[in-house]
Amino acid sequence: MSEELLPGYRIRCGSTLDKAQLVKFMQRTYQEAFPQQDFSHLAQTVEQYLCRETPLWWVDFVGVRQGKNEQLTPSTPPIACLWVGNAINQVQGDRHAHIFLVYVVPEHRRRGIGTALMRYVEGWARARGDHRIGLQVFQNNTNALNLYNQLGYQTHSLWMVKSLDVTQHKLGVEKNF
Repeated sequence: MSEELLPGYRIRCGSTLDKAQLVKFMQRTYQEAFPQQDFSHLAQTVEQYLCRETPLWWVDFVGVRQGKNEQLTPSTPPIACLWVGNAINQVQGDRHAHIFLVYVVPEHRRRGIGTALMRYVEGWARARGDHRIGLQVFQNNTNALNLYNQLGYQTHSLWMVKSLDVTQHKLGVEKNF
């Protein structure tokens, strides 16, 4: 079953049978940010976390008239993806939605699809009783940061990481334990 997301775009529910397609979308989004990285490990992430409790939606382009004579060709593969899971607020203990992935293929960006997907998931989360939505975004993803800020998302915490690879040891950081 699908419904109109925006004129010319329909959103439909995915399923656990869509693992391969979801892996492809995840790889595309991460490769845009880290083009030299191998993301074959994402198949394990999808295998482990995609289930009935982590809804997946696809957006299909069904065609829309651009001008008087121009008709764009509908897409066969989906042009966008939204995958959502659950998180627990460790301070208050309540469950809330957590966005694992929002991705729109480059050819369909800047048409309101990302905003429509975010509003869609907000409605879904409200309907199931959630009071907040969380997500992770890379600091250098300015387009996504701008979208999330415009939609009212605020930084709640910072995820900090420390590399423990060999290059750290070469810089004199090695300690004897």
